[in-house]
Amino acid sequence: MKTSTTQPIPVIAQSDELKRDLGLTDCALLVIGSVIGSGVFLTPGNIARTVQSVEGVFLVWVVGGLLSLFGALAYAELGAMFPRTGGIYVFLREAYGPLTAFLYGWCTFFVMQSGSVATLAAAFAIYLGYLLPVSPGVAKLCAIGVIGFLTLINCLGVRSGARVQNILTVVKMGSLIGIAVVLFSMSRGSFEHFSYVSPTPVPFSWSALGVAMIAVLWAYEGWHILTYNAGEVKNPNRNLTGGLVLGTLAVIALYLTVNLAYLYALPFEKISGSRRLASDAMELAMGPLGGTLIAVAILISITGATNSNMMGGPRVYFAMARENLFFKPFAYVQPRYMVPTFSIVLQGVWASLLTLIGSFDRLFSYVIFVAWIFYGLGGMGVLVLRWKRPELDRPYRTWGYPFVPLLFALMAFLIVGNTMVNDFKNSFWGLMVVFTGLPAYWYWSRKRLKG
Repeated sequence: MKTSTTQPIPVIAQSDELKRDLGLTDCALLVIGSVIGSGVFLTPGNIARTVQSVEGVFLVWVVGGLLSLFGALAYAELGAMFPRTGGIYVFLREAYGPLTAFLYGWCTFFVMQSGSVATLAAAFAIYLGYLLPVSPGVAKLCAIGVIGFLTLINCLGVRSGARVQNILTVVKMGSLIGIAVVLFSMSRGSFEHFSYVSPTPVPFSWSALGVAMIAVLWAYEGWHILTYNAGEVKNPNRNLTGGLVLGTLAVIALYLTVNLAYLYALPFEKISGSRRLASDAMELAMGPLGGTLIAVAILISITGATNSNMMGGPRVYFAMARENLFFKPFAYVQPRYMVPTFSIVLQGVWASLLTLIGSFDRLFSYVIFVAWIFYGLGGMGVLVLRWKRPELDRPYRTWGYPFVPLLFALMAFLIVGNTMVNDFKNSFWGLMVVFTGLPAYWYWSRKRLKG
């Protein structure tokens, strides 16, 4: 893999390339497994409470899905142009220069990717409490144990991580389909639930819709993670673009089907009052056994999403370190397994610390707010590079250009602005993480010039 920087590659790097070992099926399953974690099980009740209408619930799920698809279409062009390890980090560097890319990588380590792992671990602790009468402290230690186990798996090679990912993704897809089948088979279910009208009329609110979108986008979070592994994808022109689009479409179909099943099985008031909606619905359908089975399935689903995040994030830190813009050990490639071992381990350690100190709701607010700043910039990067680098080979061109990437970027920035207005505290701390990257960039860029 060649980078656009003129700086020498750190001596600690053991290889010019990571091993290209991921095919189309691996790519599509990685996207699906990255997205389907805890969100579709934990957020629907919160979304229903926020929008207070059946129409509003499905509007935000459809819009969130389309927004994610537009992002996947835009990033497919960028990924085909730059099939290199690091994904969005590489796209931002090529479009805007090293500072923007560095701030993205900085936030990826300290908030976005590690925060996603920690948020999933927090969700793991919530559902573990459904199965076992453990204290919150013990549940968190179990979640950290999952992080440690997946860290070890991913240190044994990308094929090892992908194999685990594929198995877990197939199980979680089967679980979602099974939930839908069981709930639609309920004798007590009713299509009348779809015509719910609130006893006290609730006026339409763009603000409430925006807040609900944050929860929906957390459920869709992860469609971009495949780009981090672009340097490990075989025939990236075909497999990277196909994996992004097919995987995202599959998730949208599964999410809408499951939400329809929830509403068929339970009245809207029950949905809006539930924190463990999938378990509550399955318990109603099958008794205690149903709740237990779905809790197990959800733990497996969360584990799969955690694994995909463990696979993706370290490739960003690896790419930064190879350009002398991060700690040198992060550029280390284990010569036998051909993976960035140090990056994988350090991400696991930091995510474990975040798991201990953060709550589920607070963590996903941080992750989503900061992430969508850079996702929007990445979407705009398609337009910037069409103007800035028209001579580059584009094996895949974004469908619906320029409207698809432009609409994706516009929606991303609207979400960021709405979050700043309605959740200023979390937004403020998220921005502080971005700004702390400025002195760090100054330090490493000066060090690189001197070196």
